[in-house]
Amino acid sequence: MLVRKLEDIETQDVIAYGSTKTKIQWLISKEQGAPHFAMRLFTLEPGAVIGTHAHPEEHEIFVLKGEMDLIAGNGEKTHVKATNAIYVPPFEKHGYRNDGNEQVQFICVIPLLEK
Repeated sequence: MLVRKLEDIETQDVIAYGSTKTKIQWLISKEQGAPHFAMRLFTLEPGAVIGTHAHPEEHEIFVLKGEMDLIAGNGEKTHVKATNAIYVPPFEKHGYRNDGNEQVQFICVIPLLEK
């Protein structure tokens, strides 16, 4: 069994897909011995964007804190908030936007991949 403290985990800026004001922490991944999945914590400051994108990996997301909009490939927005669980299928275009005044945090689990 492995236990990690959040304050001991490196925080990185997310810059892919035109992202702004967004941080990621890789909580559990291959480096910790996980054979199948990676667990990540995203933090979106007010005004943050993760640009619309698609990839072969599915996402399972749980919103821990705050409210944000999910952006579909056609631009349609779905508002989500803390305690919402989200499934993003493989190859589905998606993005995220925090238009609120509070920080958003969510856990995102994906199949293991090279980071």
